[in-house]
Amino acid sequence: MQRMKALIIALSLAAGTAVSVAHAGANAPATVTGPAVQVQQIRNATAKIHYAGKTFLVDPFLAKKGTYPGFPGTFNSQLRNPLVDLTLPVQDIMKGVDAVIVSHTHLDHWDGGDQQFIPKAIPLFVQDETDAKLIRGQGYTDVRILGERTVFDGVQLSKTGGQHGTKEMYANKPLGQALGEAMGFVFQAHGVKTVYVVGDTVWHGAVDQTLAKFKPDVIILNAGDARMVGHTGSIIMGKDDVLHAYQAMPNAIIIATHMDAINHMTLSRKELREHVKQHGIEDRVRIPEDGEVLAF
Repeated sequence: MQRMKALIIALSLAAGTAVSVAHAGANAPATVTGPAVQVQQIRNATAKIHYAGKTFLVDPFLAKKGTYPGFPGTFNSQLRNPLVDLTLPVQDIMKGVDAVIVSHTHLDHWDGGDQQFIPKAIPLFVQDETDAKLIRGQGYTDVRILGERTVFDGVQLSKTGGQHGTKEMYANKPLGQALGEAMGFVFQAHGVKTVYVVGDTVWHGAVDQTLAKFKPDVIILNAGDARMVGHTGSIIMGKDDVLHAYQAMPNAIIIATHMDAINHMTLSRKELREHVKQHGIEDRVRIPEDGEVLAF
């Protein structure tokens, strides 16, 4: 709970269809055959990803509805987080999980310090030593820093960059420090579709570089258009970024997530579906409901 309080103080200061051929690089691990990719939307940015025979839980935020106060200084801060309950028991969510990936330690991506559902000895990947130190301090014993070519049981994981807000926000030192760093990451294995989890970022040069380098077949976008009061622009992507991704990668499936669960999201699934329909891009955009499984 101390970590949650620190984050609140800091903030107050301021899909199932086939896709294209996989693009696993020459240095990716061993070939895997058969259906190899499933993405289950859990809630918010939390997802359960079955990839090349391994199961990863991404950005676990497992609290009951209304457990935490809204983030001060953000849109609809009077609402308590999360806004909705999980659609699955936590025990079912954790079933079969081989490793956890935490893109960054903002509360709505990691409440593992407040929950006892995640085994303390599970392999847990983070972006840097700062996050590793925090999570080790919460009792986790197998915390690993994800690099450019990290291999876990035959799956290659590659850390990618981004920017969790606008340049103007980062020019405000207290706000920039509260927003901090947030990574994305790419899953690769020979014979398996490449999956890019973009993470909490606005559209940024690092995203363009990742698309050009890895040519992902599946792109998971945090698209809730989260807003800070008194600041122009979003701290993550929104509906126009979904269209941008569709146009930038004409063979990729786009999965839009991180909506309808946290107080400062301004884009709903309903509104995004209308936007997708308006632009005629339904063929490659998926907007899963909580609990829904997409297979590739």
